[in-house]
Amino acid sequence: MKAELEQFYSYLETERNVSPHTVAAYKSDLEQFRAFLAKDLEEPRAEEVDHLTIRRYLAQLHKVCAKSSIGRKLAAIRALYRFLMREGKLEKNPAELVSTPKKEKKLPFHLNIDQVSALVTGPQGDSPLPLRDRAVLETLYSCGIRVSELTGMNVGDMDLAAGLARVLGKGGKERLVPVGSCARSALAAYLAERGNPGSSEPLILNARGGRLTRRSVARIVDAHMLLIATMRKVSPHTLRHTFATHLLEGGADLRAIQELLGHASLSTTQKYTHVSIDKLMEVYDKAHPKARD
Repeated sequence: MKAELEQFYSYLETERNVSPHTVAAYKSDLEQFRAFLAKDLEEPRAEEVDHLTIRRYLAQLHKVCAKSSIGRKLAAIRALYRFLMREGKLEKNPAELVSTPKKEKKLPFHLNIDQVSALVTGPQGDSPLPLRDRAVLETLYSCGIRVSELTGMNVGDMDLAAGLARVLGKGGKERLVPVGSCARSALAAYLAERGNPGSSEPLILNARGGRLTRRSVARIVDAHMLLIATMRKVSPHTLRHTFATHLLEGGADLRAIQELLGHASLSTTQKYTHVSIDKLMEVYDKAHPKARD
């Protein structure tokens, strides 16, 4: 099975052109599955796995994993077996006989306007690091892009004059997103401090002059989250949730938000409608004279 897994990872990287982060996630989930199989078989083979084996594996995961994580691991197994069928190595996919666990309905946490304003304006000063941190936070909130999309951008992908950014999303799909005035100002100040680098240079640099990493972006958010009054954990992705929620509350069309976020399916974007409905109910309870009767 080890050789088949390596072929699958190569297929993801070369033919599917998925991101390194996604490949790493597949590897983590499938190597965990192989380790489970290896408890009974010294060198497990893909054709020896049936749907009952997969169910036993998922039952074990229920003790330590959330349903969403179990669903992701099952999806990885299904993808592997679809690949093996495509290559003519197997005739059936045992994972198709296993039901995906129903996910817990979690509403995406978002910041209110005062909180996000305090966060993005937190970095102060004209030295390189505060200018960089302000540019990162303003851009994540202004554009609603993923952290990997921001860290992968070059200077030439950002047209500050036109207020547009060219973003390379999941699956290598490219899209244009607008960039707000505050983010443009923060980026212009940051790039000017760097001497206005060439278009092929990374848009955001780390302290050592290399391309900024996902982990570094998380550290930037952690460093400034104390400025906002919330007990909830704030991550870079929280700014993406906040971007979408504020657009919806401001009257933006759900399809437009889907395009801006780069979601392949509208159902992925629809989770933000629940947040909006909660907000409407809160307003109703506070404003309607009969709401508390």
